Amino acid sequence: MDLVAEHICKTIKKKTILDDINIKLQSGNVYGFVGRNGCGKTMLFRALSGLMHIDSGRVLVDDKTLHKDINIIDSLGLILENAGLYNEFTGYKNLKILADIKKIISENEIRQALSDVGLDPYDKRTVRKYSLGMKQRLMIAQALMEYPNIIMLDEPTNALDENGVVVIRNLILREKERGALILLASHNKEDISILADRVYYMENGKIISTEDK
Repeated sequence: MDLVAEHICKTIKKKTILDDINIKLQSGNVYGFVGRNGCGKTMLFRALSGLMHIDSGRVLVDDKTLHKDINIIDSLGLILENAGLYNEFTGYKNLKILADIKKIISENEIRQALSDVGLDPYDKRTVRKYSLGMKQRLMIAQALMEYPNIIMLDEPTNALDENGVVVIRNLILREKERGALILLASHNKEDISILADRVYYMENGKIISTEDK
Protein backbone atom coordinates (compact mmCIF):
# COMPACT_ATOMS: atom_id res chain seq x y z
CA MET A 1 0.00 0.00 0.00
CA ASP A 2 1.20 3.51 -0.87
CA LEU A 3 0.29 6.76 0.85
CA VAL A 4 1.39 9.81 -1.10
CA ALA A 5 1.22 13.54 -0.45
CA GLU A 6 1.66 15.79 -3.47
CA HIS A 7 2.23 19.50 -2.85
CA ILE A 8 -0.23 19.62 0.04
CA CYS A 9 -0.81 23.02 1.63
CA LYS A 10 -3.06 24.24 4.42
CA THR A 11 -3.62 27.69 5.89
CA ILE A 12 -5.62 28.39 9.05
CA LYS A 13 -6.38 31.96 10.11
CA LYS A 14 -3.83 33.30 7.63
CA LYS A 15 -1.11 31.09 9.12
CA THR A 16 0.51 28.48 6.89
CA ILE A 17 0.19 25.15 8.68
CA LEU A 18 1.39 22.84 5.90
CA ASP A 19 3.68 24.23 3.20
CA ASP A 20 4.12 22.20 0.00
CA ILE A 21 4.52 18.75 1.59
CA ASN A 22 5.66 15.97 -0.75
CA ILE A 23 6.17 12.44 0.58
CA LYS A 24 5.69 8.86 -0.59
CA LEU A 25 5.18 6.20 2.10
CA GLN A 26 4.99 2.44 1.59
CA SER A 27 3.76 -0.59 3.54
CA GLY A 28 6.13 -2.43 5.84
CA ASN A 29 7.94 0.70 6.96
CA VAL A 30 7.92 3.01 9.98
CA TYR A 31 8.22 6.70 9.11
CA GLY A 32 9.28 9.05 11.88
CA PHE A 33 8.20 12.71 11.99
CA VAL A 34 10.27 14.99 14.20
CA GLY A 35 9.98 18.66 15.09
CA ARG A 36 9.01 21.12 17.79
CA ASN A 37 5.44 21.55 18.97
CA GLY A 38 3.53 23.49 16.35
CA CYS A 39 5.80 22.47 13.49
CA GLY A 40 2.94 20.76 11.64
CA LYS A 41 3.29 17.06 12.54
CA THR A 42 -0.21 16.63 13.96
CA MET A 43 -1.76 18.69 11.17
CA LEU A 44 0.05 16.56 8.61
CA PHE A 45 -1.41 13.43 10.18
CA ARG A 46 -4.85 15.04 10.11
CA ALA A 47 -4.45 15.84 6.42
CA LEU A 48 -3.08 12.41 5.50
CA SER A 49 -5.81 10.62 7.45
CA GLY A 50 -8.58 12.65 5.81
CA LEU A 51 -9.71 14.28 9.06
CA MET A 52 -8.76 17.69 7.67
CA HIS A 53 -9.34 19.05 4.17
CA ILE A 54 -6.32 20.61 2.51
CA ASP A 55 -6.32 23.85 0.51
CA SER A 56 -4.27 22.55 -2.40
CA GLY A 57 -2.37 19.47 -3.54
CA ARG A 58 -3.69 15.97 -2.99
CA VAL A 59 -3.37 12.87 -0.83
CA LEU A 60 -3.32 9.55 -2.68
CA VAL A 61 -4.04 6.14 -1.16
CA ASP A 62 -3.00 3.46 -3.65
CA ASP A 63 -3.47 5.98 -6.48
CA LYS A 64 -6.94 7.02 -5.28
CA THR A 65 -7.36 10.67 -4.32
CA LEU A 66 -8.69 11.24 -0.81
CA HIS A 67 -11.95 13.24 -0.70
CA LYS A 68 -12.37 12.68 -4.45
CA ASP A 69 -12.09 9.01 -5.40
CA ILE A 70 -12.50 7.85 -1.78
CA ASN A 71 -14.04 9.61 1.21
CA ILE A 72 -12.00 7.89 3.92
CA ILE A 73 -9.07 5.54 4.37
CA ASP A 74 -10.96 2.35 5.06
CA SER A 75 -8.22 0.53 6.99
CA LEU A 76 -6.71 3.12 9.34
CA GLY A 77 -5.59 3.08 12.97
CA LEU A 78 -5.08 6.51 14.45
CA ILE A 79 -3.91 8.22 17.64
CA LEU A 80 -4.00 11.99 17.70
CA GLU A 81 -3.61 14.38 20.60
CA ASN A 82 -6.79 14.86 22.62
CA ALA A 83 -8.34 11.73 21.14
CA GLY A 84 -11.78 11.06 22.55
CA LEU A 85 -12.52 8.22 24.97
CA TYR A 86 -15.82 7.45 26.65
CA ASN A 87 -14.99 8.14 30.30
CA GLU A 88 -18.21 6.58 31.58
CA PHE A 89 -17.43 3.13 30.11
CA THR A 90 -14.82 0.46 30.76
CA GLY A 91 -11.83 0.05 28.47
CA TYR A 92 -13.41 -3.04 26.94
CA LYS A 93 -16.71 -1.22 26.31
CA ASN A 94 -14.83 1.64 24.61
CA LEU A 95 -13.25 -0.78 22.15
CA LYS A 96 -16.46 -2.77 21.69
CA ILE A 97 -18.37 0.36 20.65
CA LEU A 98 -15.82 1.04 17.91
CA ALA A 99 -15.48 -2.59 16.87
CA ASP A 100 -19.25 -2.83 16.39
CA ILE A 101 -19.05 -0.28 13.55
CA LYS A 102 -17.13 -2.54 11.16
CA LYS A 103 -17.74 -5.89 12.85
CA ILE A 104 -14.48 -7.36 11.57
CA ILE A 105 -13.01 -8.51 14.89
CA SER A 106 -14.38 -10.77 17.61
CA GLU A 107 -14.80 -10.09 21.33
CA ASN A 108 -11.78 -12.31 21.95
CA GLU A 109 -9.70 -10.12 19.63
CA ILE A 110 -10.85 -7.01 21.50
CA ARG A 111 -9.73 -8.59 24.78
CA GLN A 112 -6.44 -9.62 23.17
CA ALA A 113 -5.83 -6.03 22.04
CA LEU A 114 -6.26 -4.87 25.64
CA SER A 115 -3.92 -7.57 26.93
CA ASP A 116 -1.35 -6.68 24.26
CA VAL A 117 -1.02 -3.15 25.62
CA GLY A 118 -0.89 -4.31 29.23
CA LEU A 119 -4.49 -3.65 30.28
CA ASP A 120 -6.81 -6.12 32.01
CA PRO A 121 -9.65 -6.85 29.54
CA TYR A 122 -11.95 -7.72 32.47
CA ASP A 123 -11.22 -4.56 34.48
CA LYS A 124 -14.58 -3.16 35.65
CA ARG A 125 -13.27 0.35 36.30
CA THR A 126 -14.51 3.09 33.99
CA VAL A 127 -11.99 5.02 31.93
CA ARG A 128 -12.64 8.02 34.19
CA LYS A 129 -10.64 6.17 36.87
CA TYR A 130 -7.74 5.33 34.53
CA SER A 131 -4.34 6.96 34.92
CA LEU A 132 -2.94 8.93 31.97
CA GLY A 133 -0.73 5.98 31.09
CA MET A 134 -3.68 3.58 31.09
CA LYS A 135 -5.64 5.92 28.82
CA GLN A 136 -2.67 6.06 26.47
CA ARG A 137 -2.49 2.25 26.36
CA LEU A 138 -6.22 2.12 25.63
CA MET A 139 -5.89 4.53 22.71
CA ILE A 140 -3.10 2.39 21.28
CA ALA A 141 -5.25 -0.74 21.63
CA GLN A 142 -8.01 1.16 19.84
CA ALA A 143 -5.67 2.06 16.96
CA LEU A 144 -4.25 -1.45 16.50
CA MET A 145 -7.12 -3.81 17.31
CA GLU A 146 -8.48 -4.18 13.76
CA TYR A 147 -5.05 -4.83 12.18
CA PRO A 148 -5.22 -1.72 9.95
CA ASN A 149 -3.13 -1.28 6.81
CA ILE A 150 -2.15 2.27 7.78
CA ILE A 151 -1.34 3.32 11.37
CA MET A 152 -0.72 6.93 12.45
CA LEU A 153 0.61 7.40 15.97
CA ASP A 154 1.09 10.88 17.43
CA GLU A 155 3.27 10.63 20.57
CA PRO A 156 2.32 6.99 21.32
CA THR A 157 4.68 6.61 24.30
CA ASN A 158 3.54 9.82 25.99
CA ALA A 159 2.67 9.33 29.70
CA LEU A 160 3.93 5.73 29.71
CA ASP A 161 6.33 4.25 32.24
CA GLU A 162 9.46 2.44 31.13
CA ASN A 163 7.71 -0.92 30.87
CA GLY A 164 4.86 0.62 28.88
CA VAL A 165 7.28 2.22 26.43
CA VAL A 166 8.92 -1.16 25.73
CA VAL A 167 5.52 -2.84 25.28
CA ILE A 168 4.34 -0.23 22.77
CA ARG A 169 7.60 -0.21 20.83
CA ASN A 170 7.38 -3.97 20.47
CA LEU A 171 3.79 -3.68 19.24
CA ILE A 172 4.84 -1.12 16.63
CA LEU A 173 7.58 -3.45 15.42
CA ARG A 174 5.07 -6.31 15.31
CA GLU A 175 2.74 -4.24 13.15
CA LYS A 176 5.61 -3.32 10.84
CA GLU A 177 6.45 -7.02 10.50
CA ARG A 178 2.80 -7.67 9.66
CA GLY A 179 3.19 -5.26 6.75
CA ALA A 180 1.45 -2.15 8.06
CA LEU A 181 2.46 1.33 6.93
CA ILE A 182 3.24 3.25 10.12
CA LEU A 183 3.63 6.99 10.70
CA LEU A 184 5.15 7.93 14.05
CA ALA A 185 5.48 11.41 15.55
CA SER A 186 7.47 11.46 18.76
CA HIS A 187 9.55 13.77 20.92
CA ASN A 188 11.23 10.66 22.33
CA LYS A 189 14.49 10.36 20.38
CA GLU A 190 14.77 6.69 21.30
CA ASP A 191 11.37 5.96 19.75
CA ILE A 192 12.58 7.40 16.46
CA SER A 193 16.03 5.82 16.68
CA ILE A 194 14.71 2.34 17.45
CA LEU A 195 11.61 2.28 15.26
CA ALA A 196 11.90 4.53 12.21
CA ASP A 197 13.22 3.41 8.82
CA ARG A 198 13.10 6.97 7.52
CA VAL A 199 12.81 10.23 9.44
CA TYR A 200 11.23 13.46 8.22
CA TYR A 201 12.28 16.62 10.05
CA MET A 202 9.64 19.36 10.10
CA GLU A 203 9.74 23.08 10.80
CA ASN A 204 7.09 25.76 10.18
CA GLY A 205 4.88 23.36 8.24
CA LYS A 206 7.66 22.24 5.92
CA ILE A 207 9.73 19.09 5.65
CA ILE A 208 13.23 20.53 5.91
CA SER A 209 15.23 17.28 5.66
CA THR A 210 15.00 13.50 5.61
CA GLU A 211 17.21 10.77 7.01
CA ASP A 212 17.25 7.06 6.22
CA LYS A 213 18.12 4.78 9.11
